[in-house]
Amino acid sequence: MIKIQNFINGKFENPISDEWIDNYCPSDGEVYGQIPNSSKQDVENAYNAAIEAFPSWSKSTLEARSRILIKISELLETNLLRFAEAESKNNGKPISLAKAIDIPRAASNFRFFGNAITQFASESHESIGQNAINYTLRQPIGVVGCISPWNLPLYLFTWKIAPAIAAGNCVVAKPSEVTPMTAYLLGDILKEAGLPKGVLNIVHGLGSTAGQAIIEHPNIKAISFTGGTSTGAHIAKVAAPMFKKLSLELGGKNPNIIFADCDYDDMLETTVRSSFANQGQICLCGSRIFVEASIYERFKIDFIGKVKQLKIGHPSESSTDIGALVSKPHLEKVLSYIDIAKDEGGKILCGGNRVTLKDYENGYYLEPTVIEVKTNDCSVNQEEIFGPVVTIMPFETEDDVLEMANKVKYGLSATIWTNNLKRTMRMSNKLQAGIVWINTWMLRDLRTPFGGIKVSGVGREGGFEALRFFTESKNVCIKY
Repeated sequence: MIKIQNFINGKFENPISDEWIDNYCPSDGEVYGQIPNSSKQDVENAYNAAIEAFPSWSKSTLEARSRILIKISELLETNLLRFAEAESKNNGKPISLAKAIDIPRAASNFRFFGNAITQFASESHESIGQNAINYTLRQPIGVVGCISPWNLPLYLFTWKIAPAIAAGNCVVAKPSEVTPMTAYLLGDILKEAGLPKGVLNIVHGLGSTAGQAIIEHPNIKAISFTGGTSTGAHIAKVAAPMFKKLSLELGGKNPNIIFADCDYDDMLETTVRSSFANQGQICLCGSRIFVEASIYERFKIDFIGKVKQLKIGHPSESSTDIGALVSKPHLEKVLSYIDIAKDEGGKILCGGNRVTLKDYENGYYLEPTVIEVKTNDCSVNQEEIFGPVVTIMPFETEDDVLEMANKVKYGLSATIWTNNLKRTMRMSNKLQAGIVWINTWMLRDLRTPFGGIKVSGVGREGGFEALRFFTESKNVCIKY
């Protein structure tokens, strides 16, 4: 039994209340640890540590901050296997995925922002004829709150905290209570890298208590949140009247649009990955697949054949393609959408059933599921499921598929498969999404802005966009 602790002011601490929450392993459904049921007072202690550390950290040199962040990155790489095993147990994802993607990307986040902060420049403007010059200061905000989700636990946790501390802020951070393990292990890395105490404080607990205390704290001046749209709406309702800066990366219902002139084999292989990577628990997964009518039947046969070859297995097995879903309630939610699809006339082409693995009978496993739908207006095409479930339907014209792609409340990402350059330019311009991939998926450059429109979020993360969010700009005008 692992007892996870909060990391406050550079040391591990039990919650003040000494209350704990059971933590379940998705692969076998058993309790493997406990996390603090942190209260408002725990958050207050974290804030006090952060505000005490802020004057020194905010005045530290860019080179000093850069060295520490890069050291954290190197230590994560050195401890790759330890963190990958923990993330797999934490989340239910195949350990091979955690080794190849999650932990390397977490290390890259620290390295990227460790370098980016040394290149983050402000602007100056000479006011010709007025004998004046204007320059802009970019100053850290103070104490900021970072709240991350359960699907990519360390990956997205570091995506927020790295730019926040690089910019000179101090942080009160809360990982998801469902997947706390790798954030807990990060505390040892922070100490070894020499991060001053109080700069990053990690508080575990429920969103309704610990998370709520962060977003409503009067002196935590900015909130960066990734998670569900309904939770994002609640955060905005609380934080906006307090005039906090907000960055909200929320849900998606992303179209994957396949034209007949695509590179078919490349498209097919990537579409399997974009549908079911991380058990479909990625906000960027292409969950609505639209296929040009002339190749629809061919695609349907080939795609289902590929999906049926995916191996569902324990996350520790190297041959596993599909691991466990993150929790029992989430599994039940995904299964409920499969039932809704049937009720609304959807045809289950493959999958749709819970899987029981020998020796892991209580694990949260589900077959990758492909549903043929007749209309884009059905529930499974309009609501985020966030699991190994995709829909497919044919389209006739570019205008038709563009209308269907945009006819949803979300606007996070979209994928287009075509070799027609003019079509690429037209559709990229008209798709209502923050990210558009052409003939690829999940190809990320950390310098580029990341985020969505409509109910998929507010603001942008990544690159200098993140550093701008975590700083306040101040104009200084000098007449000479």
